[in-house]
Amino acid sequence: MDWMIAALLTQDGLSTGAIYVLLAVSLVLVFAVTRVVNVAQGEFVAFAALTVAQLQDGRLPGITFMVLGGGVLAMTMEVLARRSGAGLWRPALLYLGLPAALSAGAWAASSWSAPYGVVLVLTVALVTVLGPIVYRVAFQPIASASALTLLIAAIALHFVLTGLGLYFFGPEGVRTPALVDGGFEVAGMPVAFQPLLVIALSGLAMLALYLFSGFTLAGKALRAVALHRRGALLMGIATDRAGGQAFALAALIGALSGVLIGPMVTIYYDSGFLLGLKGFVGAIVGALSLYPTAAVGALLVGMIEAFGSFWASAYKEVVVFTLILPVLLWRWFASPVHEDAHD
Repeated sequence: MDWMIAALLTQDGLSTGAIYVLLAVSLVLVFAVTRVVNVAQGEFVAFAALTVAQLQDGRLPGITFMVLGGGVLAMTMEVLARRSGAGLWRPALLYLGLPAALSAGAWAASSWSAPYGVVLVLTVALVTVLGPIVYRVAFQPIASASALTLLIAAIALHFVLTGLGLYFFGPEGVRTPALVDGGFEVAGMPVAFQPLLVIALSGLAMLALYLFSGFTLAGKALRAVALHRRGALLMGIATDRAGGQAFALAALIGALSGVLIGPMVTIYYDSGFLLGLKGFVGAIVGALSLYPTAAVGALLVGMIEAFGSFWASAYKEVVVFTLILPVLLWRWFASPVHEDAHD
């Protein structure tokens, strides 16, 4: 391997690793706030790329039916859970108003060939609103259950979303247009603008998440719930709302990841599982609680995948997922067994 090949593999590893960083951070965020290992995080990524492709083809994207149907179900559960109609305007706006408005926008964009920027914004918005709907339907009713029960529910949710993805998006793979074209050369090595944009936008997303969690009231509320759910509840913080916000942020990050990775690899309805697993490896390096360590672990996954595909392309997935075994063993020996203090 000469330096040119090594540099190209490093470029590829950093760009894909930046996507895995976003996935790892979103997994850590959801787990810290809700104790849910969000197995379905990768579905947000896949749905975003598939939605962009359908809107580009002039078709009404299948995710509109997901958010409309899921919103009706979530609103029905909200009404049945309340003894009075007081305060229903907020969930009605979130579960009915936003999905209806965004679906109308998606229909208009698919009918009149909207500009690519409008398609991207609509896609991110549609996937983001799916996050709190998923939390309300699948996890809020069992928010106080054990971590194992929540994990089983997350696995079931993954299979449900994968089935819906096959039904609404079909089995064909898609690759979306590049966000930017062209590139330049450094010492004779070609450098494309697309990977640089991916790395830059991932960094900006991380910075925005840091500023949100550290300098806004909603972000501090999420941190309080992550530290101690019952204590936050006693301090007047709505923990159910915090869970919905965590899933909304995770869906937003997943949508951004899907928009960024769509031009780089072919995405299928079930591609989210492998993408989510690679982000999970990075999250495990951070013990599902440390954002910087999870980010470093996710970058490591991207680099191992890039160089592994060069040395042994048939076993690149095996090489990546084998990394999780020593990390789990290290965590097991390094961390004492204790009761879950989250509640």
